[in-house]
Amino acid sequence: MYNRLMSYNWQLNDWPTFHYELSDLEDTLLSFAERTGHISGLAKGLSAEEQTEAAIELMTTEALKTSAIEGELLSRRDVLSSIRRNLGLTKEAPTGDKRAIGVATLMTDVRQSFAAPLSQKKLFEWHRMIMAGHRYIQSGRWRTHAEQMEVISGPVGHETVHFEAPPSSIVPHEMARFIEWFNDTGPDGTRHIKKAVVRSAVAHLYFESIHPFEDGNGRIGRALSEKALSQGLGQPALLSLSRVIEAKRNDYYDALQQGQLTNEITSWITWFAKIALEAQVQAEEHIDFTLRKTRLFDRFRGRLNERQTQILRRMLEEGPKGFEGGMSAKKYMSITGAPKATATRDLQDLAKKGIFAPTGSGRSTHYQINL
Repeated sequence: MYNRLMSYNWQLNDWPTFHYELSDLEDTLLSFAERTGHISGLAKGLSAEEQTEAAIELMTTEALKTSAIEGELLSRRDVLSSIRRNLGLTKEAPTGDKRAIGVATLMTDVRQSFAAPLSQKKLFEWHRMIMAGHRYIQSGRWRTHAEQMEVISGPVGHETVHFEAPPSSIVPHEMARFIEWFNDTGPDGTRHIKKAVVRSAVAHLYFESIHPFEDGNGRIGRALSEKALSQGLGQPALLSLSRVIEAKRNDYYDALQQGQLTNEITSWITWFAKIALEAQVQAEEHIDFTLRKTRLFDRFRGRLNERQTQILRRMLEEGPKGFEGGMSAKKYMSITGAPKATATRDLQDLAKKGIFAPTGSGRSTHYQINL
C-alpha cells in the first residue's frame, strides 16, 4: 500500500549537515548577482511612489501564487486591497475573505521584518496569519498528532508516499536547531553562507523536511526563502519566487522530493537557483510595467473622466495583461454603472487616445490596454 522502502534525509547519520558543490553553478550565481544590481538600479530610477507600487505588485503576485501552489485561489483585488491597507495606503474596508487578509499580512510582515533574526514566536505568528479562515487547523503551534506526517498521492488503498516527515515528538528539537542554523548562517552569523540564493535554497529544503506544522508548511517555507534572500541582499527582495514555482509546480515537487532523499543537495540548489534567476527576469518586467503604468496616468492626467480612470485602475490591478479577455461595453457598464451609450462612447474615446487597442467588431469588440 505505502512505499516505505526508502530512507529520508532526516533519518541519515549526517542530518542536518548538508553537502553541495557550487563549481557548476558559478555562471548562474554570477547572473543572479548581476541581475540583482540591475534591478536595484531600475528601482532607484523610480520615484518613491513608483517603488512602492512595484513592491505592492510583487507582494500581491507572491501572495496569490504561494496560495495557488497549495490549491487556494484568492481574489487578486482582495489581496491587493489588504496589502495596501497594511501599508496605510487605503482606508478601504477589509475584505470578508480571511485567507486573503492572512496571506497579505504575511507578505507585508516578511518584507518589513526581513532583517530581524528568526524566532519560534515569528514562525507561530506567520502560521496564525495564513491559517486565518481555516476552521479545523490549530494555528500558531507545532504539530502534535501521533500519526506519521506523510506527503502522499494516489487513490485510497494504492497511495504512494513521497515523503515522511520526522515524528511530531521531535519537531520542537528539530525546529530549535533549524532556527539556530538560520540565524547562524545569516549575514551576521558565525556560519555565514555568503551566496544568498544558496542559503535561501537550503533554508527551504531544511524547513520542508521537518514539516513542523499541521498545514501551511509550503507557504511558510517559501516565506523563509524570501527572508533569506532579503537578508543576503540587505534589502527586501524585489521578486516573486512563487510565481515561477507555481508555473513549474510538478518540477518543484519532484526536485523537492529528490532533495529529501539525501543530504547531498547540489541538484536541489541548482534547480532552485535557476528558479530564482527566472524570478528576477519577471521582476524586471514588473518594474517596467509599474513605470509604464505611472507614465500612462501622468500623460493623460486631467484628460479622462472618472469612469475611464476607474476602469483603467481596475484593469491594471490585474497586472500587465489586464482583464482576461479584455474590456467590453458590458463589463464597463457593470463596473461603472454607466448606460450602454455612455460605456460605448467612453471606450471609443479611450481607443482614440491610444490607451485602448480594440479587437473584434460590433458587439464582439473588446479592448486591451496599450502600454
